[in-house]
Amino acid sequence: QVELVESGGGLVQAGGSLRLSCVASGRTFSAYGMGWFRQAPGKGREIVTAISWRGDSAYYADSMKGRFTISRDNAKNTVYLQMNNLRAEDTAIYYCAKARSIYTIAQGAYDSWGQGTQVTVSS
Repeated sequence: QVELVESGGGLVQAGGSLRLSCVASGRTFSAYGMGWFRQAPGKGREIVTAISWRGDSAYYADSMKGRFTISRDNAKNTVYLQMNNLRAEDTAIYYCAKARSIYTIAQGAYDSWGQGTQVTVSS
């Protein structure tokens, strides 16, 4: 089992930026796809973005395209989420997750989850 620890959340004004980080334990990080998900109050968890094991493919949910960027540094066992032009509707708990395969956007195909980091965007 891989342990994932997120950081970088906080309170930011609308239009601002945040960079989330997720550090993974273990030596197999580079063999798997990674994803970021979020859950807003009263809503279900949704995918934000996903990245392939080598970082050469990425998926973004429609409302994040052009604003969010996912990246990974396999040497540091870390995946990042750069969030720009944040909106009030981006307020949620953001979770990092490890896929069972090299790349997937299916939430059920992720088998390790972080504890989450709160992102609050004030309007």
